Amino acid sequence: MKTLHKTLAIIALASSSAAFAAVDFDSFDTDGDGAISQTEAQTNKQLAQLFNDLDLDGNGELSKEEFATVQ
Repeated sequence: MKTLHKTLAIIALASSSAAFAAVDFDSFDTDGDGAISQTEAQTNKQLAQLFNDLDLDGNGELSKEEFATVQ
């Protein structure tokens, strides 16, 4: 089921890629700790909505690798 959610998340982002076109991982990682927290993700409505589906290891943060799945 998580794979289905991730697939749907990627399709949703791909269909609206303009939302991520001008941003990269570092623009969301505002504290520079190498991860995007749920708080940091709140600056983008789509990223916030998809956060749990993209957080593949379930640690409450998005790594660069997890974030790259939407690129």
